[in-house]
Amino acid sequence: MSTEKRVVPSNEKLKPKLFSVMKNYTGQQLVKDIISGIIVAIIALPLSIALALASGVGPQEGLYTAIVAGFVISFLGGSRVQIAGPTAAFATIVAGIVARNGMEGLAVATVMAGALLVVFGFCKLGGLIQYIPTTITTGFTFGIACTIVIGQLKDFMGLTFDPSLPTVETVEKLKAVALSMDTFNIYALAVGLGSLLILCIWPKRWSVIPASLITVIVSAAVVKIFDLPVNTIGFKADGSVNYTITASLPHFTMPAFTLENMKSMFPDAFTIAVLAAIESLLSCVVSDGMIGSKHRSNMELVAQGVGNMASAFFGGIPATGAIARTAANVKNGGRTPIAGMVHAVVLLVIMIFLIPYAALIPMPAIAAILFQVAYNMSGYRTVAHHIKASPKSDVLVLVLTLVLTVFLDLVWAIGIGLVLASLLFMKRMAEVTDIHGWVYADSEALDEETDVDNITLKKVPSGTRVFEINGPMFFAASEKFMSVVSDTDEDVLIIRMRSVPAMDANGILVLEKIYEKCKKDNVQLIFSHVNEQPMKVMEKAGIVDKVGREFFCAHIDAALEKAEIIEKAHKN
Repeated sequence: MSTEKRVVPSNEKLKPKLFSVMKNYTGQQLVKDIISGIIVAIIALPLSIALALASGVGPQEGLYTAIVAGFVISFLGGSRVQIAGPTAAFATIVAGIVARNGMEGLAVATVMAGALLVVFGFCKLGGLIQYIPTTITTGFTFGIACTIVIGQLKDFMGLTFDPSLPTVETVEKLKAVALSMDTFNIYALAVGLGSLLILCIWPKRWSVIPASLITVIVSAAVVKIFDLPVNTIGFKADGSVNYTITASLPHFTMPAFTLENMKSMFPDAFTIAVLAAIESLLSCVVSDGMIGSKHRSNMELVAQGVGNMASAFFGGIPATGAIARTAANVKNGGRTPIAGMVHAVVLLVIMIFLIPYAALIPMPAIAAILFQVAYNMSGYRTVAHHIKASPKSDVLVLVLTLVLTVFLDLVWAIGIGLVLASLLFMKRMAEVTDIHGWVYADSEALDEETDVDNITLKKVPSGTRVFEINGPMFFAASEKFMSVVSDTDEDVLIIRMRSVPAMDANGILVLEKIYEKCKKDNVQLIFSHVNEQPMKVMEKAGIVDKVGREFFCAHIDAALEKAEIIEKAHKN
């Protein structure tokens, strides 16, 4: 049997999965990918329209996004099965940007976000997703679900808002709903409830035909046949135009980039980039577990970046990996990026021939679909589990992130959540970091049950003091280390560091103070079992050269032997 090992090229992580899977691609898998791509396109059609409307743009922009970004991200992506397009996570953010800066501002922000994602990928930041606490992702995901529900109350109940009422922020939408209840439309509510009923009772065994598609077809037929006074995508109940829909293809448009609007849009661009990275990589992780594969996170970020830029240039909105559509792809046999590319092509064909019929879809049906999307994405079981089982500090981070997402802004929610989570983590690390001197057999502090003849007890020379540090040496725990400086009246001081995994600049400053104090008092400093990271930091800071490399011992026995030699030399 050959024992030759396969050498993995160093650049493979920035290689699209498509280029790898095509080496062993078969006709049988091609058929499966085509079938899966068609099914996913049927699922994506009503979702793309609904999510575009929730984002404050027209239905065509949602389809442009699914077509352009969906194709590009599948072609360049680092996942075998990722399906990309407009997602609920972006709905509130995009709606706010469009309300403040129009489609032009959104295009600028999306292109900038795409560029940031490409930079993230080439800087190999894909692995940083693991450093975002689950309490934060759970909190803002549930918060986004809440904002989607609140944003759809107007269409679900057929309300008419006073044009003078501000309705950009979630709180403003709630207020507008309360002030507009006198415009309540019973027919709209009936269509919305009927749509919800179809979504809930549609048999799972018929999942090849998505419930959302049946919902829009049935609701549109009911409103048309009975001529109900209900807003549709194309027309309002009073007959005026709601959204103009044409079968036009996506066409290239260059946004107006100026230094001023790039500066003003950068916070939004950064938010889009971070959220796209989180959502897409989470979707990749979920799909990896479903097919037993391993995605290339950095290549996925590059693909998401290029896909978002392409979407903005062709009239679309921000896109990212869609967990539900990706899962549907896996369940229907898709195993390569070909399925995602087929899904985009099928959507393009549907848009060309069937998009005018989208004008008949009732707005309450769209709201019902988005209610189901919000329910599925909310992760309410995870929220309940965290509140029940997690430490109070983690629950605080989750609840704060959730509340800030709903009532303030996702940027603030993620930012404040990360800061608070980091501070709480540092507090925990400081609490577990400990420094203590050894207890000696002739000490009154020694437990009376201790066997002084135990062979595990170490013999410490009379003029030697041993301190042991447990936990990382970083700024939040620096005060604890100063006890070493105040207890150096022996000839030799040994600092045992086998349980110190890491050290920062404050740790170095403390060690320098200890060294200076020992030098002043003519005390020899010896280090025992210094781990790799602290050793590199100490070498860079010059402490190793100051103390002397010979006084850095591999283990405590060697340090004690060296201390004994020093003690004998002092006596002589």
